[in-house]
Amino acid sequence: MAARTIAIYGKGGIGKSFTTTNLTATFAMMNKTVLQLGCDPKHDSTTSLFGGISLPTVTDVFAEKNSQNERVAISDIVFRRNFEGFSKPVYGIELGGPQVGRGCGGRGIISGFDVLEKLGIFEWNIDVILMDFLGDVVCGGFATPLARSLSEEVILVTSNDRQSIFTANNICQANNYFKTVGGQSRLLGLIINRDDGSGMAEKYAREAGITVLMKVPYDSEARDRDDSFDFAIKLPEIREKFRRLAEDILENRIHPCEASGLDFHRFVGLFGQVSEDAPIPATEEELFGKNSALESDNESTPDETDEDRKLNECITKLPEEEQTIYRMAVFHKRTIAEIAEFTSLEQKNVRELLASARTHLKKLFFEN
Repeated sequence: MAARTIAIYGKGGIGKSFTTTNLTATFAMMNKTVLQLGCDPKHDSTTSLFGGISLPTVTDVFAEKNSQNERVAISDIVFRRNFEGFSKPVYGIELGGPQVGRGCGGRGIISGFDVLEKLGIFEWNIDVILMDFLGDVVCGGFATPLARSLSEEVILVTSNDRQSIFTANNICQANNYFKTVGGQSRLLGLIINRDDGSGMAEKYAREAGITVLMKVPYDSEARDRDDSFDFAIKLPEIREKFRRLAEDILENRIHPCEASGLDFHRFVGLFGQVSEDAPIPATEEELFGKNSALESDNESTPDETDEDRKLNECITKLPEEEQTIYRMAVFHKRTIAEIAEFTSLEQKNVRELLASARTHLKKLFFEN
């Protein structure tokens, strides 16, 4: 029988690994063989499962084996741990990724799944595969389970803050998009972690048509257990919440959501009154500091002659583009090349505009 595959998405630091780990432990306590697959470049999803140990990652092992012209074996990247009270071991894999600033994490995810599929991951004797995915990275690699329907189901993890809900909404929209092009991953709903009772995530869920699967209140003891590589489900209240969710999943009591997510305007409207004012475009002149210079050009100085004032007045009557080019060339002593770079024009066009400006100035000056 094929494994039940569930992708758990959430904003970095929101508690998706906490959620995944305790759900893994809950399934294991229910006599299920579980594989937790860490899909975050930080490769810390399985840390609590393995007592603080950082597992060798698929990315690193593959690079090492490839340099030696060797194949990756299951025993190189899949690890297990036995727990007292669990009838079966728990398995863990970390896909990993490049060091910060040294490569594409999404590409590492894609390559990692290629390795696992060649090793037959979806044919292993596993009951449940939980994929712990970073949700606030929008590149295609992190959408692999959705794009390729590698996960049957998707669970979103959020709290009541806007950024984590925004991330959840993005994943909801992504999953909906892939469904329109043949994707089969079903959205089960969202989990509210560190629930502070404000109700913002529930408000979003109602508007978006997403089921709230579980609310986990902030609990300092649960946090301390997680920080010390232990399971929060050892606390009775937390254990009961995870047990009910695990049973609902296994018994198929959760009806998948048909939510498509909220567009940006509807989303931000959940959090307050949105300004109707259109943003004011910045100009090239002000960003290059030319506005103040242009203003000073128009101001009279004690030594300014009547001819100077007349010339400045004529300059203001030039077409805007000619006026800018002329001022840059004459007043600010910019070269044709510099003006071309500042204005993103071809040097030929700069010369033509400058010549036209001078022609127009002569007419304006001598006709007045």
